[in-house]
Amino acid sequence: MAIGNAWVGTILRVDLSAGTIAKEPLNMQDAHDYVGARGLGTKYYCNEVDPKIDPFSPENKLIFMTGALTGTFAPSAGRYEVVSKSPLTGTIGAANSGGHFGPELKYAGYDGIIFEGRADHPVYLYVNDDVVELRDASHLWGKNVHEATDLLEAEVGKFRIATIAPSGENGVLFAGVMNDKNRAAGRGGMGAVMGSKNLKAVVVRGTGSVKVAHSQGFLEESMKSRTILREHPVCGTGLAAYGTEILVNIINEVGGLPKNNGRDGAVFENAYEISGEKLAEGALVKNQGCFGCTIACGRVTKIEPDESEFYGFGEGPEYEAGWSFGADCGIDDIAAVLKANWICNEEGMDPITLGATVACAMELFEAGYIPEDDIGFPLRFGDAAAMVRCVRMTADGEGFGKMLGQGSYRLAEHYGHPELSMSVKKQEMPAYDGRAIQGIALEYATSNRGGCHVRGYMISPEVLGLPVKTDPLITEGKGALLKTFQDLTALCDSTGICLFTTFALGLPELAGLYREAAGTDETDEEILLKGERIWNLEKRFNMAAGVEKDTLPPRLLREELPSGPAKGKVAELQVMLADYYEARGWTAEGDPTDAKFQELRL
Repeated sequence: MAIGNAWVGTILRVDLSAGTIAKEPLNMQDAHDYVGARGLGTKYYCNEVDPKIDPFSPENKLIFMTGALTGTFAPSAGRYEVVSKSPLTGTIGAANSGGHFGPELKYAGYDGIIFEGRADHPVYLYVNDDVVELRDASHLWGKNVHEATDLLEAEVGKFRIATIAPSGENGVLFAGVMNDKNRAAGRGGMGAVMGSKNLKAVVVRGTGSVKVAHSQGFLEESMKSRTILREHPVCGTGLAAYGTEILVNIINEVGGLPKNNGRDGAVFENAYEISGEKLAEGALVKNQGCFGCTIACGRVTKIEPDESEFYGFGEGPEYEAGWSFGADCGIDDIAAVLKANWICNEEGMDPITLGATVACAMELFEAGYIPEDDIGFPLRFGDAAAMVRCVRMTADGEGFGKMLGQGSYRLAEHYGHPELSMSVKKQEMPAYDGRAIQGIALEYATSNRGGCHVRGYMISPEVLGLPVKTDPLITEGKGALLKTFQDLTALCDSTGICLFTTFALGLPELAGLYREAAGTDETDEEILLKGERIWNLEKRFNMAAGVEKDTLPPRLLREELPSGPAKGKVAELQVMLADYYEARGWTAEGDPTDAKFQELRL
């Protein structure tokens, strides 16, 4: 493999403290071993940063990295990754985003950007092909995502822009990096790390292209994959019609939609009112897709002033945001859910963590653990106005919003009940109850970035039956199956292709695209091994950083579901962990061995 085959061959290194910019050759051996985006960004980060680093220290680094296939004709190849140590969890943080920013960075001639140090005043990075400059951003500080983007476009022209909002500037631990206004590298607080460096935005314009090794073979693989996606019932029909919110009724029917912070089970009686079907009845304006997208699952939505007090216009929500501001808070008002999500987009906040943190606060309040004076108003499940008010307060850093901005674990710990935080490694679990869907419980517990569904999406086999149907209530074989899903996802994330394509595309298609683009003769299994290498690299970092062992909140382990198809079930984690650790070739305590590291050339 060579520079010019998938990779463009240059990394930008920006020293914010010194105000200097350098261009350096891409490490091609690491590119071969770690592919790009999540894998390659993590490799660079782990090579250069002490795992014990304070995420907000100037010595910490922040890396933007594109994938090997980002910007190519491969389907939905518009992804890039933002990598640093997460201030929310202390784990390796790698947040993935779509839109058009990633391809534009490669067209400008750069596979990635490494930010070091801290600027002494707000700045943004200007990238226009070969012209790269740090510019003053004092006039942008304090502006939300949409405002800052509009001001920058008026200043520099039609560039692709990634920026943060005041949430990132003020240290909200789940602040994201937003690009194309409504696309988010959303989880783990990468926006807060960016803000700690006084880096407001990155603006990019590129006029180049991305070359592949075997153009004809790559075209054939791309067309084959696009045909598969177009003809697939999920990728070709379901997501296009209803977006990811199509999952609301599906997950509710299997008894896996957590309600009221999971306290009252996982069946939400009014689920239809916050579903994709409900959204399509009136609030949906049009679909929206990312670069090279064949699916267009994004939702442009609107509520008129005469329809609700929560009127407005924006994008979303995704299924997880619809759940966090909906069922998890006991709310069945789609307009309130939309309003909360729009605020998150404008203010650069992760709606999964924020919605789940509000739900945690509701339970703490109802149990009498949070005095009303601390909040300023009653905060009960089902109160849509109070929920939206909390979201706004968090964005503004106002009053109780400062506490909400630290996430549910720190909130619940502050009031003496950390067990009421539905989080793993201090990151909130998303919209699937692990008592009703056993494999996703295992994924939450073992995910290298804390409570997360997209690092090994076990909903695919357990609920959707893709690629094969497994019973969500059984534990047998879930460890080995999850290991495969995690490794494949690490590979997919590192190529720069959207994870949603893997509802239809498997290893043969992903490996075929990578092989033709990179010019390698590696087998499918050798290419999948790169995903396993990435997973173990992340695990090694977390071990060195002192991240807690794999477990779940006590509620999932001890409190039986009170109703629904999974009534009486708890998450049977320990038996699945044993299977998982054996499949990974780790110790019974969950530690990778030296032999495993040597096998993977770590």
